[in-house]
Amino acid sequence: MTREEFEALKIEKPPQEIFSQIKSEWDNMAKPLDGMGRFEELTAQIGAILGSVHFDIHKKAVVVMCADNGIVEEGVSQSGQEVTFAVSSVMGNYQTSVGKMARSIAADIIPVDVGIHYNGKIPGLLDRKIAPGTKNFRKEPAMTEAETLAAIQTGIELAADCRQKGYHLIAAGEMGIGNTTTSSAVAAAMTGCSVELTAGRGAGLSDAGLQRKQQVIREALEKYQFKQEETLRILSTVGGFDIAAMTGLYIGGALCHLPVVLDGVISTVAALAAERLKPGVREFLIPSHRSKEPAAELMLKELRMQPVIDASLALGEGTGAVMMFGLLDLAMALYQSGTSFSEMEIEPYTRFE
Repeated sequence: MTREEFEALKIEKPPQEIFSQIKSEWDNMAKPLDGMGRFEELTAQIGAILGSVHFDIHKKAVVVMCADNGIVEEGVSQSGQEVTFAVSSVMGNYQTSVGKMARSIAADIIPVDVGIHYNGKIPGLLDRKIAPGTKNFRKEPAMTEAETLAAIQTGIELAADCRQKGYHLIAAGEMGIGNTTTSSAVAAAMTGCSVELTAGRGAGLSDAGLQRKQQVIREALEKYQFKQEETLRILSTVGGFDIAAMTGLYIGGALCHLPVVLDGVISTVAALAAERLKPGVREFLIPSHRSKEPAAELMLKELRMQPVIDASLALGEGTGAVMMFGLLDLAMALYQSGTSFSEMEIEPYTRFE
């Protein structure tokens, strides 16, 4: 996909009339008005995206983008790149955290190799490898623009494939050592915020490790002198294949009208990149949780989103989004079979605006 082809992509908004009809369905239910709180709006949003008042979200999947990051060379993580391979290689067998959680609610997991530092195909993973890991952005840009666009295109195609296969709801996950460093760098560059406000401890850095991580990002921002609106250049220079592919997954969801549930900080960084590149994408995204990583709050604020779960989660892989799947299932159980005021022979509540 060329830059020109990418720029030509157009997004159509979800129909507001379906959103309003679903809200009316909730109001007709024998319960207090807005008794289900945010879930009334979120289900209305999902139905509008899917284009039906009578919808379901039975078939769900979490798409996990797996990739390595050259910045690991700089000692910004406790683990080496071999951990990315080790975890990803058993993901397709539902043996990692996200797999065990997804299986418990009958959701599928689709792990994708978009850039693992390994030569050859990994059983159980979709092979969409752009390259075997990015470069060290402290020394040179992590990706070329062509590689970044290829990763974005991969995400777009995966969203379209999920829609064609009948999925009603998908989530974005990731696996890649060093990706809290890349996401923190992208977040700082897109917002102009200080590194201290975007870079946290990731998987558990010591004080010295955190200082090193922040210093590496600070040096990169000084070196490349980004402008906040240079989203594609920021992604290419200090991002990763996983972030770029998730960015594409969100854009793809918007293009084919498939709702996508966000996960934690890396997921929301990609969401802001997607919204910056294609305004309107946010209307197709469902927030899940408030990550304990510092950049997460900034990203959610920029996206004008309020997550439902506030539990200081930082597990990654899409686990927070899978938790949200379960909550949405409970809300849908009521929406699809709730008793109406007329069935109860009770006078409905009046909404006063």
